[in-house]
Amino acid sequence: MTVDSKNERPIIGITIGDAAGIGPEISLKALDETLLSICRPVLIGDLALLQKSVGKFDLDLRLAPFNRVNKMVDGTIEVFDTDNLPDEIPVGRDDAVTGKASAECVEAAVRLCMAGEIDAITTAPISKKAISLGGYSYPGHTEFIAELTNTSDFAMSFFADKLRVVLLSTHVPLRRAIDLVNRENVVELIRFTDSQLSVLLNRRVRIAVAGLNPHASEFGMFGDEEARFIEPAVAECRDSFGIDVHGPFSPDTVFLRGFKGEFDAVAACYHDQATIAVKSLSFGASVNVTLGLPIIRTSVDHGTAYDIAGRGIAEASSMRAAIRLAGELAKIRRNDQ
Repeated sequence: MTVDSKNERPIIGITIGDAAGIGPEISLKALDETLLSICRPVLIGDLALLQKSVGKFDLDLRLAPFNRVNKMVDGTIEVFDTDNLPDEIPVGRDDAVTGKASAECVEAAVRLCMAGEIDAITTAPISKKAISLGGYSYPGHTEFIAELTNTSDFAMSFFADKLRVVLLSTHVPLRRAIDLVNRENVVELIRFTDSQLSVLLNRRVRIAVAGLNPHASEFGMFGDEEARFIEPAVAECRDSFGIDVHGPFSPDTVFLRGFKGEFDAVAACYHDQATIAVKSLSFGASVNVTLGLPIIRTSVDHGTAYDIAGRGIAEASSMRAAIRLAGELAKIRRNDQ
């Protein structure tokens, strides 16, 4: 594991996201003294832009280029300089220049992590439209990083303290998401959740499965997907693979039960079923975690917030939580090796 030799803090690469949004601001604001005591952050982005941001937002930070030989001056925030933005950039809107630059930051972060020069990645928000304008065709970070790491089996998840949710599908139309709920896919999701979280948390996990229909169909009154697909999948995973899994449970209560610690994870049937619960219970403190990658990647639970970009009012709590979790997961991985 790559660590800071002085304090054995994991090195966390932080991509600054779309520079037209709040990414640079929250990446800098997140770096408080508490965070610096538990990890060694390395910002990945255009150094000149970040220097301007420090002054613009009146932040008491000193920036310097990232030193690969693991030496740093106390009180200095290191930057892996991508040097990929012009002096003037548009703010508060999608643009090919900032979109391309944000994607290049992700590419640089993955290279550094795969090479062992950093221990984990935390990503500030990017715009799907902007990266598309910049020549990258991905629905989001998850799929982009999966391709960069040659990962075919991956899933989006969200961590919010004791609540952890793993998604069966992500950015697809709701009609398509419902069609994806079948026995094979649910079995695969449960097994994947069990294997990945057991490794990340270094212990056996207890999993709940959310039903698809209201009240998990109420014994067939509101649909039959639970009886046809989800219940057999849960039974197969429990009986054939020894997984500690239960359900399906009513989706209007199971996430709160997870939040209170009754389960280590909740397997959700579709994107908004999970994210509405997570963001309602823990907005600003929840963290997006990509499971299945050969590297650790966390992210904020919000977007680029173009409407407040450049105004100095962006709140960095989710970014801080994402960096902190990346450090915690990196330490677990180190202790498990």
